[in-house]
Amino acid sequence: MWRLERDHLEALAIGAGVLGTGGGGNPYIGTLAARRLLESGRTVEIIDPAEVPDDWTLCTVGGVGAPTIGVEKIVRGTETTDAVRTLEEQIGRRIDAVVPAEIGGGNSIEPMIVAANLGIPVVDGDGMGRAFPTLPRLTFLIYGVSCYPAAVADEKGNRIVFPSGVDFHWLERLSRNSVVQMGGFAGMAVAVMDGATLKRYVVPRTLSLAIDLGRRVLSARAEHRVSPVDAIIESTGALRLFEGKVVDVERRTEGGWNLGSVRIEGSGVDAGSSLEVSFQNENLIAWRDGEVVATVPDLVCIVNQEDATPITTEMLRYGYRVSVLGLRASELLVTPEALEIVGPESFGYPDIAYAPLQGAAAVGDLVKELA
Repeated sequence: MWRLERDHLEALAIGAGVLGTGGGGNPYIGTLAARRLLESGRTVEIIDPAEVPDDWTLCTVGGVGAPTIGVEKIVRGTETTDAVRTLEEQIGRRIDAVVPAEIGGGNSIEPMIVAANLGIPVVDGDGMGRAFPTLPRLTFLIYGVSCYPAAVADEKGNRIVFPSGVDFHWLERLSRNSVVQMGGFAGMAVAVMDGATLKRYVVPRTLSLAIDLGRRVLSARAEHRVSPVDAIIESTGALRLFEGKVVDVERRTEGGWNLGSVRIEGSGVDAGSSLEVSFQNENLIAWRDGEVVATVPDLVCIVNQEDATPITTEMLRYGYRVSVLGLRASELLVTPEALEIVGPESFGYPDIAYAPLQGAAAVGDLVKELA
């Protein structure tokens, strides 16, 4: 077990922003909130999944809704904590530790706020090994953990609990509609499980991976030995998919999601080509000159070409000079049963078959190196 320190937060925001594939919420507000809690004397302990006792009770936590609204909406800062407290009331026992739902943007930091408020640890891992826009894509739910009970809470003090239901697709629909009525963004706690189940289905040590990645970017910025983008490639084995300038962004907020696409005109070795990336909160499919070059569940990451700042989908703008990087997904996301939930067809692309990125490292291999 190790303790989260103030200087971890900037590195975590960068690394999780890269791994979050454009989603997970903007980390800026969450970083400020976590920093304030640490400076006030609160502590956050991070526990490796292997150290979690089998009989502990855990749940996943994170913000849910449209990232564009998450940036603009005034928050109380206790929404996700309130969701966990509501869940505890429903199950009649204390949650011993929380697990990040995803390793993406603000949702990598939100569990730290919950842990600081409740005095419990955060598991060093998550339920996706990246970020995804909907609940059914949590590894825990894919492999049989019940999504019920679940709870959502907003900044006004509203709390909604879903004690039981048909399946995770219905929970996604009902909770998403509730969040829309709450103003488009709320905190959520879901997937109650014991420690033994956690160990089977968590993508381990992704918080450590994100912090290590962020530190390498910060070091590259300070030392000028290599470019920050090259530092990401060197440390992760990411594949450089494309470089160029953002020339068009089509984006809309609908049903609690950011939906749209970005078009990038190539520069340097990619001059004369263009890349289009579709997104639903997170980047999904990348086409180079009309040909598919990367698809979910593999990671398509867009970063600033100069300093490797991750660019979330709600922050994409005309004129940005970007690098697009690719990583292979965790092995938990590429089984036949997982691909039914996280593959291209599940996002509305029935004519696109998943094909692993050739030449790119896998998230699962990177976290094993941290063991």
